[in-house]
Amino acid sequence: MNQYIGLDVSLKDTAISIREDGKRIWRGKCPSDPKLLAQMIRKHAPYARRVVFETGPLSTWFFHALTSEGVPAICIEARHAQKVLSETLNKTDANDADGLAQLAEAGFYKAVRVKAFDNMLTRTLVTARHQLLRISTQLGNQIRGLMKTFGLIIPKGTGRVFDSNVRGLLHGNEGLARIILPLLDAWHDVRKRAAELDRRLLAVARESHTTRLLMTIPGIGAVTALSYVAAIEDPENFRTSRSVGAWLGLTTRRYQSGEVDYDGHISRRGDNHLRGLLYEAATALLTRTSARTESSLKSWGLKLRERLGFKRAAVAVARKLAVIMHSMLKTGEVFNASASATV
Repeated sequence: MNQYIGLDVSLKDTAISIREDGKRIWRGKCPSDPKLLAQMIRKHAPYARRVVFETGPLSTWFFHALTSEGVPAICIEARHAQKVLSETLNKTDANDADGLAQLAEAGFYKAVRVKAFDNMLTRTLVTARHQLLRISTQLGNQIRGLMKTFGLIIPKGTGRVFDSNVRGLLHGNEGLARIILPLLDAWHDVRKRAAELDRRLLAVARESHTTRLLMTIPGIGAVTALSYVAAIEDPENFRTSRSVGAWLGLTTRRYQSGEVDYDGHISRRGDNHLRGLLYEAATALLTRTSARTESSLKSWGLKLRERLGFKRAAVAVARKLAVIMHSMLKTGEVFNASASATV
């Protein structure tokens, strides 16, 4: 006697649908609290075999909390489930839960690997630092734009140079200073907090052997290495190193139908922040000229740039970096500059 459960999770409430032997036997609603959900499931479905819900903001919390309660939780790809759920005539939370329960019973779903809380903590650290840096840049640009309106052009410069230039231009203009100086103080505070997270990030990187291993690659810094390790978690999660490039959306899309068959741009699936970091690393590898950056990978990328242009070459090198980094995590070996780039 197996029972299959679909959960349509929202921030406030979660719709529940329970199926057995091809029929719905119960459905209802419960506050979005994993402990309350586990109690409800044990009450109405004591023989639960699969409890399915889609990826979303609460999916990491729900998965680990339900699993700790002994519930056979399965998180599935929302993009795939949506194609099935959109076929219902009336789009409601209860009907979505019914559809998810049917997918659980049929086994017609793609399970998603849910990251551990430790790795999510690392990703949160990287994301928080990234957001603070963006806010700092936006505040700086806002200050430049507001002062430009009054003919005060701030020269190029960052940090203390930017601060002294702003204060110098505001000297004698008290009306504008009362507007701009609060923005400048906020800019200082944001940069200070970003520096604190920078120090924390570097400390985490120094404590991680795998992160230090990946940083032996030219162009790969602490942020990129930490983000990569947190995203991959266990190298055994990928059967081959080549599949990491596709998982990160760094391989081309293909469309084929009858006589039509063409490759398009990269798919851009997966972690867009990590994909951007790898692209930056590839750019640094191709543009920096020093003895440390010389490698067969760089030579391959430069030849590709001559043939296809810089952007396509950088994307190709980013994909190679993703593959090489996965291979390094599996073998535990440092970066080999003379190794062939054909991977």
